[in-house]
Amino acid sequence: MKERYAPAYKHEPIKPLLENVYWVHGSIKMAPSMYMNRNMVIIKEAGELFLINPIRLNENEEHNLKVLGKVKAIIRLGDFHGLDDQYYVDTFDCEFWCQPNQTTYPLPDADHFIGNNVKPPFENAEFFIFSKALYPESALFLRDKKLLITTDSIQYWTDWQNMTGTGKALLWMMGFRTGLFIGKPWLKRVSPKGESLQEDFISLLKLDFDHLIAAHGKPLFYGAREKVRALVDTAFS
Repeated sequence: MKERYAPAYKHEPIKPLLENVYWVHGSIKMAPSMYMNRNMVIIKEAGELFLINPIRLNENEEHNLKVLGKVKAIIRLGDFHGLDDQYYVDTFDCEFWCQPNQTTYPLPDADHFIGNNVKPPFENAEFFIFSKALYPESALFLRDKKLLITTDSIQYWTDWQNMTGTGKALLWMMGFRTGLFIGKPWLKRVSPKGESLQEDFISLLKLDFDHLIAAHGKPLFYGAREKVRALVDTAFS
């Protein structure tokens, strides 16, 4: 019988990112011969784990995840992510957080909805909503870590790891690059016709973050806000 869940695609081990924050750099199959990198962030508080943009792990790393703590909740920050959410809900009996009106992955059913005035299930954090986006997209700011966690909106790539030559060529044509950028396919799809998400990005810059990690790419440490500010100025000039 075919398993109802997607397999555990190639990924690296769980690694420390900041104090009590971990990450997994992995991959996802987009199409035949086309893979793309993706990330999961893990927040640990009082022995409980909160998984941001979850990635299914292989058997060995899933064991290490269980050793790290009890999976209390998973949090989907962007509508175009969620392939492995049902697996985590069913396997770990954990809570599921997301914005309303999910379209790409309508399941699982949310236990809690994300909003600007909704408190995350751990301390010293807040949600940010891209209010003008046509599809749900949010970010998570860890105040005490000065870490901004995004999904597809702002990404920082340093390499083309976990990609075939075909995949790299296709992603290049779609506008993906190394360095800091706003996801072009995402921006095109979520922007209302004749309108801009510039105001959302300006509001995002009010958060006092110094580091950034997206659902794709690699972490950007130190000076992230000023680099994002320059990016936004250029992108919407």
